[in-house]
Amino acid sequence: MNLRRLIPFFDTTAQDWAIEARLLRWLTFVWLFVGLAMVFSASYAIAHAEQGDGLYYFKLQIFWVLVGLVGFNLIVHTPIRFILSIADWFLLLILALILVTLIPGVGILVNGSTRWLFIGPIPLQPSELIKPFLVLQSARIFSQWDRLRWKVRLTWLGVFAIVVAAILLQPNLSTAALCGMMLWLIALGAGLPYSQLGATALAGFLVAAVSVSLRSYQLRRILSFLNPWADPTGNGYQLIQSILAVASGGLWGTGFGLSQQKLFYLPIQYTDFIFAVFAEEFGFVGCMVLMLMLVAYATLCLLVALRAKHNAHRLVAIGVMVLLVGQSLLNIGVATGALPTTGLPFPLLSYGGSSMISSLISAGLLIRVARESSEARVVQLSDRQPSDSIAGLPRRAN
Repeated sequence: MNLRRLIPFFDTTAQDWAIEARLLRWLTFVWLFVGLAMVFSASYAIAHAEQGDGLYYFKLQIFWVLVGLVGFNLIVHTPIRFILSIADWFLLLILALILVTLIPGVGILVNGSTRWLFIGPIPLQPSELIKPFLVLQSARIFSQWDRLRWKVRLTWLGVFAIVVAAILLQPNLSTAALCGMMLWLIALGAGLPYSQLGATALAGFLVAAVSVSLRSYQLRRILSFLNPWADPTGNGYQLIQSILAVASGGLWGTGFGLSQQKLFYLPIQYTDFIFAVFAEEFGFVGCMVLMLMLVAYATLCLLVALRAKHNAHRLVAIGVMVLLVGQSLLNIGVATGALPTTGLPFPLLSYGGSSMISSLISAGLLIRVARESSEARVVQLSDRQPSDSIAGLPRRAN
């Protein structure tokens, strides 16, 4: 293997890729650099106060970016057919890690949920890492749905249900809901019968309703979202501070690094609510530029899906669009008060190692699909008929 391919900026093969693949590659890097700048700005004050080093979270994020970029480039240079063939093993392995987090005393409790595991000194969030492999395996299964026996169908539907249920039991309603919606949209893109899709959607809503009814804090989050000022120092505090940050940005923003809300007013300002800091520092104009970048990314995702030569590849592109663009829009909706408060990070923008690796792998999958969708079919000499002419010249008559 050429080791230069593990470092994206030294990968000279990119100049030969299709235009969609090259645009997606550079948009991913722009998105990534914006994220690094925002992690630096949003985390400096709290890192200095808590860790004694203002660059603590920024340096960790750079480490995770480097790890993720290695995975990104490996994916970009690996045939998607091979990746699909091994996706089930990775899915089952990470599902096992999610189940391990449910064992009392093993999963690390953070903000009321046992989402984390420590592999030695390295913290991992399996529910984030499973997302790209859930896209791959669901695309693989739903793309050949009509050809599969019901035994195989029910087996993998059961596995998908266990993944969502295990994440829900952590409890992590937002990630479970995202995974469920992603699976449903991939199935919709595959053309599954509307009766099956409708029944699945109804079951999902019922499960979410049961989860909210059994966990009072989830219900309080929904009620506080409707009127956060009813409890401004309690359940509504986080959303109020986020809205104040967004509103304080005005038209042009306060300037990079000059957010006031990040100075111990806005909780988890460098993870789930990093968009509020971005909006305060870059204002309405900066937010519109960011939204245009997401629109451009989504448009390229749709173009790649439309030009994909295989149904499974098309479904992978749809799934990645939901993960990267859809999750970003959900995060923005939470920060601006348009959606109930959830724990979904902003892909490639929020601080977090597992989220960064998952997002870069997802972006790599999309670029690989874009590359393969535009490659010309190579005709081997053995495929040519004996009567074919050579070099395009007509066959000489006898």
